[in-house]
Amino acid sequence: MIIQEQEFLERVRIDRQTLQVWIEEEWLLPKESAEGRLFSDLDLARANLIVDLRHNMGVNDAGLDIVLHLLDQMHGLRRAMSDLRQSMRDGPSQE
Repeated sequence: MIIQEQEFLERVRIDRQTLQVWIEEEWLLPKESAEGRLFSDLDLARANLIVDLRHNMGVNDAGLDIVLHLLDQMHGLRRAMSDLRQSMRDGPSQE
């Protein structure tokens, strides 16, 4: 699902200035369109994680950078492992 910026702000319960900071920090990477910024379900989940880390767990901005970077690395490694498993299931390529 793709949502526009205003709906995103309402769902995450943050203001536009906070969103701008998160985008500048590259914690969120929305798509740009003629209608403005567009956000995916992944963006929404990530924003809710940021809110939870900041408000419920007391993680500061420097800590958020680290946590989000590690999560991105972990997901990248999971994708790589999944691709490797699939390649192993498929067997050697027939060239």
